[in-house]
Amino acid sequence: MNRSLAIEFDGVSKFFYRHAGRVLLRNYVEGWLRGDHKERFYALKDISFRLEQGESLALVGSNGAGKSTLLSLVAGLVEPDAGRVVVNGRVGALLQLGAGFHPDLTGVENIRLNAALLGLGQKRTRELLGEIAEFSGIGEFVNEPLRTYSSGMIMRLAFSVAVHLDPDILIVDEVLAVGDAAFQAKCMEKLASHKRAGKTLLFVTHAVGSVQRLCERAIWLDHGKLMADGPIARVVDAYEGRLAAAKT
Repeated sequence: MNRSLAIEFDGVSKFFYRHAGRVLLRNYVEGWLRGDHKERFYALKDISFRLEQGESLALVGSNGAGKSTLLSLVAGLVEPDAGRVVVNGRVGALLQLGAGFHPDLTGVENIRLNAALLGLGQKRTRELLGEIAEFSGIGEFVNEPLRTYSSGMIMRLAFSVAVHLDPDILIVDEVLAVGDAAFQAKCMEKLASHKRAGKTLLFVTHAVGSVQRLCERAIWLDHGKLMADGPIARVVDAYEGRLAAAKT
C-alpha cells in the first residue's frame, strides 16, 4: 500500500548562539557596534529523513542531542537555518508541560483556545469538550484557572486536548513522565489507538520499553547529528551499546 508523505527533513540544520550569561543592553549594543561574533551552537546539523503517513517514529538520544529541536521544527515553532522541512497535515504537539496554555484561563477556556488555534470550529469544540474533560480526570477543576492546577493536572489536560483534537501528526516529548501509573497506561493506550487509526506519531522518551511498543522505527541523534535510522530494535541496541561503553 502506498503511503503519502507526512514529514520530510532535507539537509536540515538549526543553530543557536551561545551566551555567556546576562548581558546589559549597553554591553549588547557596544558589542554589536564592534561587530563581535557570537559562537554558534548547532542543535541539528544536516539532518535528512522521510516519514510516511501512518508511521510511528521514535527519537532517541541523550539530553542535548537535538530531539526537542527537531520536534519544534515539525511543530513550526522554529524555522531551519539550512535545508527544508515539509509537514503535511495538522500537528498536535505535547512539547512542554502546559505549552500553549494560559495560566489565568480556566481548563475549559484553554481547551477552546487550543481548539481555535488548530482551526476547529465552535460546534466541533463543543462536541469534544465533555470527552476531553472526562479523559483528563481533573473533575470540577476544569472550570478553575490553570494556575491552581498541579503539574500532573496540567499534563492530564494537555494530553487530553492534544489527542482529542484529531491531529494527523501527534508529537510527544517526554511529558508522560508526569502523572500516576494508571494515567500513564491510559495515555499509552490512547497513543496506540491513534496509531491504529492510521495517524502519524513522533515520540520522544527515555522509557525505551514504551517506545518499542508503539514504534517500528527509530532515529538516534547525538549532538545534533543523525547517528542511525532504521528498525527500532537495531537503533535502540546501538544507542544503549554506546551508553554502556561510555560508562566503562
